[in-house]
Amino acid sequence: MNILILGAGQVGASLTEVLAKQNNSVTVVDLSSAKLQELQDRFDIRTIHGSASDPDILLQAGLEDTEILIATTQNDDTNILACHFAHILHKTPTKIARIRSNSYLNHQELFDRSKNEDAIPIDVLISPETLVKDHIMQLIEYPGALQVVDFADAKVRIVAIRSKAGSLLIGKQIREIKHHLPKGIETRIVAIYRHGEILMPTGNVVIMEGDEVFFMAVPENIPHIVHELRRDKTKPSRKIMIAGGGNIGFSLAKELEKQHQVKIIDREISRARFIAETLDVAIIIHGNVADKSLLIEENIDEIDLFIAITDSDEANIISGMLAKKLGVKRVISLVNNQSYLDLIQSNSIDIAISANQITTSHLLHYMREEDAVKVSTLRRGAAEAMEVIVHGSENSSKIIGKKIGEINWPIDITIGCVIRDEKVMIAYRDIVIEAEDHIVLFLTDPSRAEEVTKLFLVKEKKSWL
Repeated sequence: MNILILGAGQVGASLTEVLAKQNNSVTVVDLSSAKLQELQDRFDIRTIHGSASDPDILLQAGLEDTEILIATTQNDDTNILACHFAHILHKTPTKIARIRSNSYLNHQELFDRSKNEDAIPIDVLISPETLVKDHIMQLIEYPGALQVVDFADAKVRIVAIRSKAGSLLIGKQIREIKHHLPKGIETRIVAIYRHGEILMPTGNVVIMEGDEVFFMAVPENIPHIVHELRRDKTKPSRKIMIAGGGNIGFSLAKELEKQHQVKIIDREISRARFIAETLDVAIIIHGNVADKSLLIEENIDEIDLFIAITDSDEANIISGMLAKKLGVKRVISLVNNQSYLDLIQSNSIDIAISANQITTSHLLHYMREEDAVKVSTLRRGAAEAMEVIVHGSENSSKIIGKKIGEINWPIDITIGCVIRDEKVMIAYRDIVIEAEDHIVLFLTDPSRAEEVTKLFLVKEKKSWL
């Protein structure tokens, strides 16, 4: 697939890494020669130095053959213009723009061509801030979860949990787990992350203390499974402190203040005043998020959850570690630098999240065949989960009419569940695949995604004549 990425910043670089490793033809445009050279040294890609909103630069970058254009520069106007030019010059099939301004996001009618053919020609709007906010909200919903990903319109979820001492499941083989869960609770363990490696969840694999266990279940069953895996007294977070009152912090507080006790710290007095005047219940504090005396004064030891989401990785790491040391039960920090992520994930910060990786994960399914309705990276790109729709008939499909256990799946793949007529069925070998089923599967090796999509392709009639 020919993909044109505009912007070699953190989001653009993350996308480049994922897409280049999956044998796509990737071209990157940026004004920084240094950033382009760094990417070219690491990956087999083409780079063009210049402005993303310059029509001549877009043509030089191969706009004529581009199948997907992804505008990820820091400037909303540049991203919008680039998509507009791509539509006018070559009717580029798929145009994706990163948009940060609420002024644009609050007026979706500007981009809705289904209602107005004169609307701005952008197929997908991506707001990293909104994606991060939604990601954090899911982590709050399940105390102890390291990652939560929805599939099939939230009918089923993949949740990552670190197994703790005292769990009834530690020392048990995966095939035994169903005997230790409450009656009627079904789950499928799709992978285990141990000592830096993803393990395939065969029936004889034994769960060990410290494992990151990725399991799939319907939302109402997840709390029961989390309890058995952790066996701790983690309670829902009621008292929450947010470090950073930017777009993410503000929108997060606005959503949380209805049912939680929320405090926000921001060092800019004008921003603090704006938040105080806009929100109804949340308490706004003007000050430095890493000020120990300020945190103590605000009773940090009574806080259930500390969320550090300033625009500085260093401030998020330091304030998060300080909050944990001062007695906070759980800490989430926004950290985009990959080197920092690798260092702190198992340190005093409970969960380190990356806006770049969350955004990249969200964009992935647009890079797959059209039947892949949802794709998400797990464990910072070490694995991938996909939701794929089965089309065709027994005559045109390689899998329709066959039992799951009879299908020649690519190696390193686990089938999690089948969704049929709104019903979620945890995958067992004897389930027969039918047309229009949604299948959620887990890839230990993301590079095998192409093999999976080929398996789901519908054979054309002429090939059967």
